Amino acid sequence: MTGDHQTLALLLFGVFVAVTLAITTWVSRNRHGSAEEFYAGGRLFSPMENGFAIAGDYMSAASFLGISGLIALFGYDGLLYSVGFLVAWLVVLFLVAELVRNCGRFTLADVVAARMRERPVRIAAGTSSVTVSVLYLVAQMVGAGSLVALLLGGTSGAAQAWTVIGVGALMVIYVSLGGMRATTWIQIVKAVLLMCGAITLTVLVLVRFHGDFDQLLRTAADRSGHGSQFLAPGLKYGGDWTSRLDFISLGLALVLGTAGLPHILSRFYTVPTARAARRSVVWSIGLIGSFYLMTIVLGFGAAAIVGSDAVRGSNAAGNTAVPLLALDLGGGADSTGGTVLFAIVAAIAFATILAVVAGITLASSASVAHDLYASLRRKHAKPRSEVAVARLAAAGIGVVAIGLGLLARDLNVAFLVGLAFAVAASANLPVLLFSLFWRNFTTRGAVWSVYGGLVPSLVLVVLSPVVSGGPSSLFPGVDFQYFPLENPGLVSIPLGFLAGWLGTVTSPEPADEAKHAETEVRSLTGAGAA
Repeated sequence: MTGDHQTLALLLFGVFVAVTLAITTWVSRNRHGSAEEFYAGGRLFSPMENGFAIAGDYMSAASFLGISGLIALFGYDGLLYSVGFLVAWLVVLFLVAELVRNCGRFTLADVVAARMRERPVRIAAGTSSVTVSVLYLVAQMVGAGSLVALLLGGTSGAAQAWTVIGVGALMVIYVSLGGMRATTWIQIVKAVLLMCGAITLTVLVLVRFHGDFDQLLRTAADRSGHGSQFLAPGLKYGGDWTSRLDFISLGLALVLGTAGLPHILSRFYTVPTARAARRSVVWSIGLIGSFYLMTIVLGFGAAAIVGSDAVRGSNAAGNTAVPLLALDLGGGADSTGGTVLFAIVAAIAFATILAVVAGITLASSASVAHDLYASLRRKHAKPRSEVAVARLAAAGIGVVAIGLGLLARDLNVAFLVGLAFAVAASANLPVLLFSLFWRNFTTRGAVWSVYGGLVPSLVLVVLSPVVSGGPSSLFPGVDFQYFPLENPGLVSIPLGFLAGWLGTVTSPEPADEAKHAETEVRSLTGAGAA
C-alpha cells in the first residue's frame, strides 16, 4: 500500500482513538466508583442506546472482516456464519433477555447462584466466562494484526505484534478508567460508524452491477475459480461426511452460543427494567440483521470485483477482503478515491476491534472480580476492592489475549469466533437454561453442567485439526489430531446438557423448591430485581 493509504488510515484511526479516550477520560472524572457504576453503567441507558451498544458489541472484526472473507473464498458455505450469527438472536430474545435481566445483577453467575450454593457455582461460571471471553478476544487480536499488515504493505511480524500489543493496551485503558459507561458509548459510536461504512460499500457494489444481484453472483462465481460450485453448498463443508458434520456442528455453535456469551449477557444489566432489556434486543436485531445482509453483498462483491485469488493472496484466511474491496470500489490503488475509501474502511475496522475488545474485557474482568475473587474472599470483599480487582484483572486478561493473538495470527477471525461460540454454547447455555426452567436443578448439576461442557469443548479443540496435523494448524509441524471436526459443538453441547442432568439426578441434596419458586416469580415479573 502507498504512503497515502497508510497516512490517511492511521490519521482517521488516531481521530477515533482520541475521541474514545476523551470519552473514557470524561466518564472516569464523573464516576463514583461503585460496582454498579463500573459493571452496569448505573443502569441508566435507554433501550435504543443499549440496542446500538449491543450491536456494536456483537458486530465484531469476525463479522466485518472474517465473514465477508469466508464468503469471498467459499461462496455459499460462508453464508452459514451470517445466517447463524443472526438467527441466534431469536434464542436471546425469546429465552434469555428479560429473564436474565430480572434474575441477575452483573454476570451470568448471578443468575445461577440465585437458587444454588453460591461459591462452587460462581467459581465454575466465572471460570467458564473468562475462558469464553479470552477465546473471543483472540479473534479480535488476529483481526487487528491482519489489518495492520495490509495497511503497512506487508506481513511484517513485528508490525502485527506491535499492533496487537497496542490494541491490548488501549482496551485495558478503556475498561480500567471508564468501566461500562465509557465502553457503552465507545460501542455506540463504533456501531454508527460500522453501519455507515457497510451501507456505503454495499451501495457501491450494487451500483457497480447496476442493481443486478444475479449478475453479481454470476461474476463472483466466474472469478472464484470454482464456477457454479461457488454458489452451491459443499465447497468448504461438503467434501465428505466429516466436513458435513463440521457444518452441523458450526451451525449449532453459532445459533446457541450467543445466549451464553458473557459480554452479551452483561449488556442486559445496563438498562433499568426487563422490558427495556427486551426492547434493546429488538433494536439490536434490526441493526444486526441489516448488517449481516450487507456482509453477503460484500463477500460476493469481493469475489466478483477483487477476485478470490487476490483475496487469498493478500491473506490466506480472507480477513482482508473488505479493505481490498473498498480500495477497488474507490478507483484502485493509485486513485484518490481508493485511498480515501480504503483508509475509512481500515479505520472503521480498527474501531470495531477496539470497541469489541473493550466490551469483552469488561465482561471477563467482572467475572474474575465479582465471581471468582468475591467468592473466594466473600467475607472480606468490599464493593470498591472488587472494582479494583476488576481493573487489575483487565490488565491480566489483556496480556493473555495478546499472547494468544500472536500465536493464532494466521487463522480466520470468524472461524476463531466460532470456537468461542461453541465453548459458550457448551458450558454457559445449559446451566443458564436449566437454572431458569428446571425446577429440580441442583448445585451439583450446575457445576457439572459448566465443567461438563467446558472441559470437553476445550479438549476437543486441542485434539482437532485446528491445533495440529495440517498446514493451516496452529502447530503444523506436529500431529496429535484425534478429533476430526474443527468445531466441537456437535459433541460438547449435548455433553454440557447431559452433565447437568446427570449431576442433578445423582445429587445427594434435594433442589430448593422455595428458591426456585422465588427465582421463577422474579424472572417472570421482575419483582425484587436489582
